[in-house]
Amino acid sequence: MVNKDKIEGFGKEVAGKAKEVAGKVTGDPKLQVEGVLQQGVGKAQQALGELKDELNQELKDD
Repeated sequence: MVNKDKIEGFGKEVAGKAKEVAGKVTGDPKLQVEGVLQQGVGKAQQALGELKDELNQELKDD
């Protein structure tokens, strides 16, 4: 099941990757680090979405 957290997390991860690449191309280490951090936030949000899905499934199974 896809939920809001998974979608938003994926979007943040993609945007972060774009920032990281832009930072590498332009030689801007700050932008590059921001991109890496944003990717981490996106991955964490996706993991939260997975956890919510698992909890919802457990509640439905009971």
